[in-house]
Amino acid sequence: MAEPPDAGAKTYDDNDSLRGRVKRYTQVGTAVGGIAARFAGGRFLGMSVDNLENASELKAALGGLKGPLMKVAQILATVPDLLPEEYTAELTQLQTNAPSMGWAFVKRRMNAELGTGWQNRFASFEHTAAAAASLGQVHRAESHDGRKLACKLQYPDMRSAVEADLRQLKLIFSIYRRYDKAIDPSNIHAELSERLREELDYGREAKHIRLYSQILADESGVHVPETLPDLCSERLLTMTWLDGEPITNFVEHNLEARNTVARNMFRAWYMSFYEYGVLHGDPHLGNYTVRPDGSINLLDFGCIRVFRPEFIRAVVDLYWALRNDDHDLAVRAYETWGFKDLSREVMDILNQWARFIYRPLMEDRPQTIQKDGGVVYGAQVAGKVQRELREVGGVTPPREFVLMDRAAIGLGSVFTRLNAEVNWHRMFHELIEGMDAKDVGKRQKQALEAQDLPLPQ
Repeated sequence: MAEPPDAGAKTYDDNDSLRGRVKRYTQVGTAVGGIAARFAGGRFLGMSVDNLENASELKAALGGLKGPLMKVAQILATVPDLLPEEYTAELTQLQTNAPSMGWAFVKRRMNAELGTGWQNRFASFEHTAAAAASLGQVHRAESHDGRKLACKLQYPDMRSAVEADLRQLKLIFSIYRRYDKAIDPSNIHAELSERLREELDYGREAKHIRLYSQILADESGVHVPETLPDLCSERLLTMTWLDGEPITNFVEHNLEARNTVARNMFRAWYMSFYEYGVLHGDPHLGNYTVRPDGSINLLDFGCIRVFRPEFIRAVVDLYWALRNDDHDLAVRAYETWGFKDLSREVMDILNQWARFIYRPLMEDRPQTIQKDGGVVYGAQVAGKVQRELREVGGVTPPREFVLMDRAAIGLGSVFTRLNAEVNWHRMFHELIEGMDAKDVGKRQKQALEAQDLPLPQ
């Protein structure tokens, strides 16, 4: 029996357009404006503010908006105690339990990507989304040969939403820059803009999945889905379903289990980085799950950064520079990354942050990721560094630095949640012993060319 037509069905323009951007500005203002007003009233007029109620409304507003603003909320929720407990609890749900689009949208999208009769290409396809995120939602399905599938559908109007949000983010950065000179965010905005635009191309993400399948083929602690090219398009990504649980389910397990998860997370992110110059730049909680044996399922491959081999070499050089107090080697490392005109004073400030990041790698013994055992990863150190940079006129982080730093903080937050006690030093040295930038470049070139992906510029 044929299904009835969708009530109120409309055709979405998925290309960036002025109309789409104007619509987005209106949506953002309406969704967040009332909450912001209550915040302002509570802060400046002494009005009573219900954190739980506001947090719930903020989750609903940002989840409904989709796109980059929702991704910002996901990042905020990744770092423990950065926000009040009520907000963290609500925003954490955006990792895997964001509001989803209904069946009417799903049918329109699937018709557009696979054509009429698309349901005949699956043995089954669930009407309700299994997970919803910032740019798309995932539906369970089953192939005719019995494989469990995950079908990720991009939300409508995402190109317009991304461009509108990036313009607003640029405005926010410019306002921020007027009163805080510690960090020039221009390169941060440029880097995030390019990565977000790439995330809209599900064809590119499919190539990233195949790239990681190739790179991590021998990593028994990490699992990568398989794509089904005949069921993929620019706005539809179909892959095999990987069963697992959120990592938050493991924080109360015994130390051995938590350590296993931490070691596998470390390998999942940094084996590809140090051996191929390829990094997953978005370690928020919705991008992976954990199997009962502690191995990791990588689920999302939209935000992948490929680095110059020289950049990777400089990451290792800075480690040795800090370990051996080698000022000249540290200068070369920062300059290779792209920092310019660094005074000794600015370098000393940057080294405070570097020493914090590298500290767990320095000592050959099991230890937690933070010395003080605190739950906020890097917040105090970052605040001190920012204050001191402000006093000396600030610094402009290079583009390549942005996602490497973001990944380090995101993973540090995960390891902090797990309270894992691991010999980070040995795992790191297993990856860097005998490293040669030329070898990294050769492996990188072969892997990228095999998937028709561009080399880093």
